[in-house]
Amino acid sequence: MTLAQHVRTLGRGPGRSRSLTLPEAEDAMTTILAGNAAPEALGALLMLLRMKGETAEEIAGFVRAAQTSVAGLPQVDLDWPSYAAGRTRGLAWFLLSAQLVARAGYRVLIHGWNGPDAAVRQGVEAFGIPFAAQPADVEALLDRHGIAYLPLETLSPAVFKLLNLRDTFGLRSCVNTVCRMLNPAKASASVQGVFHPSYRLLQADAAQLLGWQALSVIKGGGGEFERNPAKPIAGFGLRGGAPWEETTSVLIDETRRMDDGERDAAQLRALWDGTRTDDFAEAVVIGTAALALDTLGADAPEDLARALWRDRKQPLAA
Repeated sequence: MTLAQHVRTLGRGPGRSRSLTLPEAEDAMTTILAGNAAPEALGALLMLLRMKGETAEEIAGFVRAAQTSVAGLPQVDLDWPSYAAGRTRGLAWFLLSAQLVARAGYRVLIHGWNGPDAAVRQGVEAFGIPFAAQPADVEALLDRHGIAYLPLETLSPAVFKLLNLRDTFGLRSCVNTVCRMLNPAKASASVQGVFHPSYRLLQADAAQLLGWQALSVIKGGGGEFERNPAKPIAGFGLRGGAPWEETTSVLIDETRRMDDGERDAAQLRALWDGTRTDDFAEAVVIGTAALALDTLGADAPEDLARALWRDRKQPLAA
């Protein structure tokens, strides 16, 4: 089946068009990633999907095909995608949360691309999260540190190229959601942030179709998996492969924007080292780590996150 057939399915017009089935979506993405799609057909497909809104079956099919473009990766406990882009955000406090989860003995893989927003990549470097230049580097970094960051451009150059069509279209496409759902190491647990709340259930439903066991999706800081401790946060996803919803309680009585204008990535290490005192930022870190630990099935995750934060002062990766 050619990509033109899938464009025809989506674009026949009122009363005749329909969404793609999961197998059709998988076939479409397989065709695209193989380089067998005309650019006009590719653009038409992605924009038709944007106009009608993607279904969970379409996202699941795209993800299933996209995973085949990823090199084999070692076993990981927690998948942590980072793909918020195009909007200014504050410091990437969630990186400290991911480090806490790794300190609890879980293997954590962060992967991503954030477009012109350099906050996450700068934070990875400044805080000392090990950076995997190639997929082949991941296993050694995980064995040594329990955590690694893998950039999308080396994880899957083909998907990276699709994601950057945003610059051509001037609009996001379903590829943004596919990247968040990519789970390249096929971890049994994943945490995901979204900017638009409507995507929380879409990603949860797609994950269930893919047979995932544990997932937490929240509307997070700047679109990342980062919990605002001053607000109740609605979480959607899976526990034991079944749909899960829960609203977390407020952790701190303070009104503050997640994007407070601060951009000095060195402040991440300062908070970790204790040379910076910031109750709100600490609550972001602890609350985000607690939700990630809950996703992993840890007992008393908030108590564990607080204990990990209290005992955090151990050497980090250089």
